[in-house]
Amino acid sequence: KETDVLCLFRITPQPGVDPVEAAAAVAGESSTATWTVVWTDLLTACDVYRAKAYFVEEVPNKPDEFFAFIAYECDLFEEGSIANLTASIIGNVFGFKAVKALRLEDMRIPFAYLKTFQGPATGVVVERERMDVFGRPLLGATVKPKLGLSGKNYGRVVYEGLKGGLDFLKDDENINSQPFMRWRERFLYCMEGINKAVAKSGQVKGSYLNVTASTMEDMYERAEYAKSVGSVIVMIDLVIGYTAIQSMAIWARKNDMILHLHRAGHSTYTRQKNHGINFRVICKWMRMSGVDHIHAGTVVGKLEGDPNAVKGFYDTLLLTGLKEDRSLGIFFDMDWASLRKCLPVASGGIHCGQMHQ
Repeated sequence: KETDVLCLFRITPQPGVDPVEAAAAVAGESSTATWTVVWTDLLTACDVYRAKAYFVEEVPNKPDEFFAFIAYECDLFEEGSIANLTASIIGNVFGFKAVKALRLEDMRIPFAYLKTFQGPATGVVVERERMDVFGRPLLGATVKPKLGLSGKNYGRVVYEGLKGGLDFLKDDENINSQPFMRWRERFLYCMEGINKAVAKSGQVKGSYLNVTASTMEDMYERAEYAKSVGSVIVMIDLVIGYTAIQSMAIWARKNDMILHLHRAGHSTYTRQKNHGINFRVICKWMRMSGVDHIHAGTVVGKLEGDPNAVKGFYDTLLLTGLKEDRSLGIFFDMDWASLRKCLPVASGGIHCGQMHQ
């Protein structure tokens, strides 16, 4: 149905297990079924709430792998909750005995369910208006070495980079509040460097201040402080979890701050081609959550990146609607229900010597 959440799983069944049976097992375990028949099934409309594997096909040139298309009733999921959505879709099924490997390749989120999410508060257009930069990519870089600098030297790197022509500098994923440089010290010296560079260049500039911490209370404190000293953007890491990401996105919207997401940790479950989650799905979840930026990979540099797959990630973040295009890894048509665009960030060992590529 138009209101169903549709998922595409790549299934590698255990030897001797029929792929249709494996698909049905995945559908059942990720919705109403359990390991046995229970009499309480009679107390609910299982036919309505049970997920349905409606199509299974062999993966081209992969005789042991199969695509399973599964439909979920929208009422199975709490409104506006990535945590609840993922608890069902990827909760238990990845350890299922019937499958040797399992990968969530793509999802179609229905219009009605998308409308329960806030999406990016700023998005591409508003950020460009704030920066007053049009007709070219925004240019940024990460402070290196990412660990070990004092606050004063860190701020000096920020100033030199911005003075040299960058629009933004940023903290890296693992710079939080270590003994060699506490977060408050870093924020102050970064803002000093930003203000000096803005005064010298006459242009709007900034630095992504990483507010990732061990508790939500600490993250809110750091974000509030970043705002109080004049920052327009804060940064978080993917590893803080879906609920924390949504919480920070709500805070950023209320406080008129841009929210940058570093995808730290994603490769632990996105890199394997037959098991885990395709990064395209993470892009969809993060756009729904409301982050304004996300690292989306690139074809050159130090990190793995397939050209067609990366284009599919960018389309997922930037287009108002998606059309099925299997060459890009997009398996479903999908209307983004007016959720704002999320700015994809190309990163990972990129330098000016690669621009011809």
